[in-house]
Amino acid sequence: MSDPYNLETLAVRAGTERSQFGEHSDALFLTSSFVFKSAAQAAERFANREPGNIYSRFTNPTVSAFEQRLAALEGAECCIATASGMSAILSCAMGLLKAGDHVVCSAQVFGATVQLFGGILKRFGVETTFVAGSAPASWQKAVQPNTRLLFVETPSNPTMEIFDIGALAQIAKKAGALLAVDNVFCTPILQRPLDLGADIVVHSVTKYIDGQGRVLGGAVLGRRAAIYDGVYGFLRTAGPTLSAFNAWIALKGLETLRVRIEAQSAAALELARWLEKQPNIERVYYPGLASHPQYALAKKQQKGAGAIVSFDVKGGKEAAWRVVDATRLLSITANLGDTRTTITHPASTTHGRLTQEARNAAGIGDGLLRIAVGLDHIEDIRTDLARGLA
Repeated sequence: MSDPYNLETLAVRAGTERSQFGEHSDALFLTSSFVFKSAAQAAERFANREPGNIYSRFTNPTVSAFEQRLAALEGAECCIATASGMSAILSCAMGLLKAGDHVVCSAQVFGATVQLFGGILKRFGVETTFVAGSAPASWQKAVQPNTRLLFVETPSNPTMEIFDIGALAQIAKKAGALLAVDNVFCTPILQRPLDLGADIVVHSVTKYIDGQGRVLGGAVLGRRAAIYDGVYGFLRTAGPTLSAFNAWIALKGLETLRVRIEAQSAAALELARWLEKQPNIERVYYPGLASHPQYALAKKQQKGAGAIVSFDVKGGKEAAWRVVDATRLLSITANLGDTRTTITHPASTTHGRLTQEARNAAGIGDGLLRIAVGLDHIEDIRTDLARGLA
């Protein structure tokens, strides 16, 4: 859509191209391949000299519609959709890095991201330095002559630390590297990293973009030169592909993204304020609270604080597990972004494969719990948590 529409309009209309049947809703193209008019046309498309669909591993109208819509929301030139959030990060790394390259990554990222950069990519000759904390000076110190990528989640998972995207972008630019930002917690409704200087945005479509815990998906967005020439080439060959059906579900999710994010964020703020008053809680991690160390930075680069609230329970793991096990409403699951509120103990689930040293660097103690606020009534959420906190 070329006109300067608002995000709400782009979320329901961008990327739509109606078929010959004139359908109003987005069409779902469940096909593995596409028919060409001639041998010459087939040759032109396979050689990338003529645009058009070839094979659903790397070209599908429904997936393309999703990519165009999400790109419009993020303000990106190009979007490549993938099979999951982790495959999006993998595609970004494999498409843009080579043996001998160096990555600077936050220590406060999702556990599987640590495993990918610190374990799997290391076997292919890509070294990673993990930085504890958000201070730009620490990131600058970690940069090496062969640094090609800076990777960060902001807010971080699960301690909700906020990173200065603009400052990290300057460090990356000076080093001749790219800055990639995992925007899963905020989505483009609350934060647009490309506008703040980032080169790449990564999404787990599984989370808020779908929004109802139905399908897996991922996406990598940014300038066409980096994303299409690098990431797309890897996806076309290796095939970590978003299915057409999952893309169609994600398209429907984007249509309600703003209303869900705003409602869930408002409830999360109310929950965070309540949790701060509970005597059995040591600390609440939520960037919408004035007590958050990066409260001012969050207000500056985000339009809202998001729907994730983490907190330390007094008494460590035993006390935290009591809170989890006492719930009757909240779903005990590690997923987030659902309409149903979820609760998890990160040290034994999402970050359970990390070493104790790595968890300490990420600030993940045994008493830490993470709640992803859904669309349940806030009073019911509080009542459910109060059982275990009593």
